[in-house]
Amino acid sequence: MKWHNLTPEEALAKLATRRTGLLEIEAKERLHQHGLNQLKEKGKPPGVLIFLRQFASPLIYILIAAAAIELLLLRNPRDAAVILFVVTVNSIIGFIQESRAERAMEALKGLAAPQARVLRDGELVRIPARFLVPGDVVLLEAGDKAPADARLIEAASLSVDESILTGESVPVQKFTGALEGEMPVADMGNMAHAGCAIVNGRGVAVVTATGMDTEIGKIASQVQETKPPPTPLQQNVDRLGRYIGVLVLGITALLILIGSLKGYGFLEMFTLGVAAAVSAIPEGLPVMVTVVLALGMRRMAQRHALIRKLPAVETMGAVTVICTDKTGTLTESEMTLRQMYLSSRTVEITGAGYEPQGDFLENGRRIDPRKDKDLSLALEIAALCNDAVLKWEAGEHRLLGDPTEGALLVAALKAGLSPEVLQRERPRLGELPFQSETRYMATLHPDTDGKGVVYVKGSIDRVLAMSRNILKDGTSHELSPETRDEIEQANLQMASRALRVMALAYAESSPSPDELCPERLDGALTLVGLVGMIDPPRKEAGSAVAACKGAGIKVVMITGDQNATAVAIAEELGLGGEAVTGLDLERMTDEELQARSDGIDIFARVEPLHKLRIVKALKSKGYIVAMTGDGVNDGPALRAADIGIAMGIKGTDVAREASDMVLTDDNFASIVAAVEEGRVIFSNIRRSVFYLLSTNIGELITLIASILAGIPLPVTAVQILWVNMVTDGVCDIPLGVEPKHGNVLTEPPRSTKAGILYQGMLLRIAFIAVSMAVGTFLLFQWELARSGLDRARTIAFCVLVAFQWLNALNARSDQQSLFKLGAFSNRWLVLGIGVAVVLQLIVIYIPPVGEVFHTVPLALEDWGAVVLVAGSVFIAEEIRKRFAPRLFSHGKS
Repeated sequence: MKWHNLTPEEALAKLATRRTGLLEIEAKERLHQHGLNQLKEKGKPPGVLIFLRQFASPLIYILIAAAAIELLLLRNPRDAAVILFVVTVNSIIGFIQESRAERAMEALKGLAAPQARVLRDGELVRIPARFLVPGDVVLLEAGDKAPADARLIEAASLSVDESILTGESVPVQKFTGALEGEMPVADMGNMAHAGCAIVNGRGVAVVTATGMDTEIGKIASQVQETKPPPTPLQQNVDRLGRYIGVLVLGITALLILIGSLKGYGFLEMFTLGVAAAVSAIPEGLPVMVTVVLALGMRRMAQRHALIRKLPAVETMGAVTVICTDKTGTLTESEMTLRQMYLSSRTVEITGAGYEPQGDFLENGRRIDPRKDKDLSLALEIAALCNDAVLKWEAGEHRLLGDPTEGALLVAALKAGLSPEVLQRERPRLGELPFQSETRYMATLHPDTDGKGVVYVKGSIDRVLAMSRNILKDGTSHELSPETRDEIEQANLQMASRALRVMALAYAESSPSPDELCPERLDGALTLVGLVGMIDPPRKEAGSAVAACKGAGIKVVMITGDQNATAVAIAEELGLGGEAVTGLDLERMTDEELQARSDGIDIFARVEPLHKLRIVKALKSKGYIVAMTGDGVNDGPALRAADIGIAMGIKGTDVAREASDMVLTDDNFASIVAAVEEGRVIFSNIRRSVFYLLSTNIGELITLIASILAGIPLPVTAVQILWVNMVTDGVCDIPLGVEPKHGNVLTEPPRSTKAGILYQGMLLRIAFIAVSMAVGTFLLFQWELARSGLDRARTIAFCVLVAFQWLNALNARSDQQSLFKLGAFSNRWLVLGIGVAVVLQLIVIYIPPVGEVFHTVPLALEDWGAVVLVAGSVFIAEEIRKRFAPRLFSHGKS
């Protein structure tokens, strides 16, 4: 169907719909017929393939080769079976972890689903875009992305970026008239196509195609989401694993050579060497990091911070400055009109929130706004130059639209003015939508005498500059310099009370929308009055700002509000640095801004493009910058910041697309929570890395020491595989989900140069590894001298495992005692150790299993020796944490 050839009325008729939209029952029927409005993704691999993928590792290949040698050359089917069993168990653990991470990621993708504003049953509602169907009537405005292919039926200064389809970077101006003949997508000026960003203006469109039937759906194979590349952290971990792998393989080759020269059998040494290599190489690191990041993302989502790009998880913990919007992020974003200034007089309005109940007071006396010409006209402008909708849902009034417009709409309702009645009497003929560059909105309506009237609302400095007259007692008077000064004083007085001030004005005009343009309004407005709205700080914002200061994080408030309003709110929140306006910013060179950026806490009257300069200045000073944004023009700043944070409620699709993280509640406290989670996640990855490296290196040192000493090997190949695959496997992930220790926000941010491994950790790894090796080696020699080899090996096997159990408890903190943390505060680790203990007892005391692992049952006194020796590393660490908690902290942050 060539929808661009049809008029709006013909398109509506062809789709069997109407301007008021589909009925809900019709939409459900069409959804069943057309399916969900989403692109088909590449099929996810089945569970069997994910399981088999766990075997696709060079280390696993080496183990399988070792099993083949045991079976075919050494004629030892039991050891071969054990190796294959351990490989299978390791793959099952990897499969479970990968599946869990995949489920977490899928849940987050569901939270990030785009929304659409659509007319259903004649009511404007917001629904997930995947539920749109052909025939739905959708509303589009600047910052949105077209949720489906649609034929425009209304367009007001509407321009769309169609570069994802056409490659043309210049936005296309849209219209509603029909076109003739065949034409490419780039020339379909009356269509909006799925995925294209609305750059400017407002429109209404009827959906013509959804899902794979859209233009972007037709080229879906080219735009399918590919597997995201590994994050810098994952790349560092992979690189670390490779370095350790090369080192260990070299040591293992030397181990086999020395063992063979000292009289050990080559094949026996080869098998043991393979086991030693696998035990020392932390092959679980990449999986562990992926799982910890995925689970960390889920925890962040539970705290209203939705991570869109995986590197943001690790970067959030290193943030040193947060640049945040004021309205809706630091404040409640539930605006209430408190005061109106009308030519030398002030009117107070009572009431709070979006409940349309309250009185209008002048000098403390209640007045009827409908009998006051100036006041009634101001409220009429407030109601008609407005796109917000107030709905009654679930027993309360709920706003659909901008909170500022909501406050104006509620004020009109308090006066008894019905927006629906006003819109019927004076329908909108044209409009100039609000833009951050112009800072005002204008709507054209028919006047009573057949002419037109333009209603304007916007920032006071912009509207006052465009005004020539002022309304007084229903009559327009010329604006004198004295009156301008009086208005400015009224503005400052309102702003000093932390009120957000806007101006209302009108201009006589032709009723033709074609003549509505900024040039005709400049110098032609009649100022009606000022309105002051309060948007109180969020209750939790002050404590969140204080927490940032305690964490060594600088908070910078950026707002389009006036300087006085911004300073009043900032002081209430505990921000007391220098305040700079957008005008001051434009006068500064980049070098001056960089030099002064340390002392500036407030940027007022700022435009979106100023944010980019602020980000660059702070980054040039070495800060790790998180920047919030919600508008279509915030994209450059969000991309330039180390962490771009978009608003999930009031944010535009374009801002969300440019961001690394989305706040689902638009709350500053959620940013602080994300910083906290980022720090915890990075610390947990360090814990797991410390545990894996210290225990694995300890095993390797034990084997090297035994071979150099020329004594029998303390453990067999299958025993060391058991230690590595089973004991490590049940402890590394639980350490990755260790709960936070105390208030992590009291610590300074870590340096970006501080990696996972640092000097102090390497010393601690060496201390633990050597302690484990010495304990195992000495206990083995002692037992070998007083009993047989099988008992000595069984005891060495058990003490090596017990070392790992207790070292997992050590790994929980490098400074705090286990008893301060709480022995059971990480229940997953307790469960993992419990499972490992039960499995170890099965290996020791179940005869058929014991034969496979070359173990013999131990007496109670044997376990006493095991616990005593293995406990030494735990006791030593507890003593160290008590008297020298920062001994191994050098280079940590």
